Amino acid sequence: MNTTTPRVFIAATRQNDGKTTTSLGLIAALQKYFPNVGYIKPVGQRFVEIEEQKIDEDTVLMDAVFKLNCPLVDMSPIAVEPDFTRKYLEAAKNDTLVRRIKKAFDRVAWEKDFVLCEGSGHAGVGSVFDLSNAQVAKHLGCKTIIVSRGGIGKPIDEVALNQALFEKEGVEIIGVIINKVLEDKVDYITEFARRGLKRKGLELLGVIPNQPILTQPQLDLVREELKAQVLNQPTSLNNLVEDVVVGAMGAQNAARFFKRGVLLITPGDREDIVLAAAAAIEANPKDRMAGIVLTGGLKPSASVMKVIREIPIPVLLAQEDSYQVASTVHDLTVKTRPKDVEKISLIRDLIANNVNVKKIVESL
Repeated sequence: MNTTTPRVFIAATRQNDGKTTTSLGLIAALQKYFPNVGYIKPVGQRFVEIEEQKIDEDTVLMDAVFKLNCPLVDMSPIAVEPDFTRKYLEAAKNDTLVRRIKKAFDRVAWEKDFVLCEGSGHAGVGSVFDLSNAQVAKHLGCKTIIVSRGGIGKPIDEVALNQALFEKEGVEIIGVIINKVLEDKVDYITEFARRGLKRKGLELLGVIPNQPILTQPQLDLVREELKAQVLNQPTSLNNLVEDVVVGAMGAQNAARFFKRGVLLITPGDREDIVLAAAAAIEANPKDRMAGIVLTGGLKPSASVMKVIREIPIPVLLAQEDSYQVASTVHDLTVKTRPKDVEKISLIRDLIANNVNVKKIVESL
């Protein structure tokens, strides 16, 4: 296996701590030091099917953003399907999986100056099939960066747990990046997290301020999750949802919630609310809501549908009731997607301005 190309493994203390965000920003920042950067997610758990191959979603994102000039199947060699663990426990073939990962890494690293390897959660994820993040990092000869969520005590406690498993596998930890820190707490967290990590023999590489826009879903993602029908022809499905309002009150009372960035969820037979929303959108075109979801599979009357078709924001029809729809939207895992141009630009700046990339390069 290739042992000469510089590489780093990005792990996290929990799911959704910002591993992919950090990876995306680091690739952009590392290109200043290494013109040709490669990427691999050895073990992926959220995947899409592309040309009959199961490819991790994060791999699709990185390839779309950076045009990595490498087959997607090599950047995403193992996809953990629903029955993957059961099959492995029935007939463990660890050597086969390890060889697949190493060969994929060799192809990813071909003619590259650097390779970023993204893990799939905390150090122990994948242990059930003998491919924990710590074990994968060891197999690939990587040093590791751990990403944790804002705070002092809890992040350091969780980093210490991960540190133990990485060190057990003989994997060196370059340092820690703390993500999603409230703007007014950045200096405070930086000072005391650095002190706490130092006591564990670890270095703080950066503190990234929280940016609400990164957790705001686009209407297109909402549509996908709800398997909803689009009832009109909106100018865009990329509107960001900043707030959610369930329209279960009278139209007059609901009107005060018709603000910019709001996703209105209301039963499809509440035609009074739909018409009030349409009037508000027409009256304040610069302060439009993000979208409207009609629930219960209830399609409005022909006269109201005529109004809906003229509304410039997305109007969706979902089969579930309003409570189920609101719960689904609330629980959405918002991942950065290739079309999230504004978010991607922000992520590049966040990492460049708040992470000591030079220190990472020197540590390799």
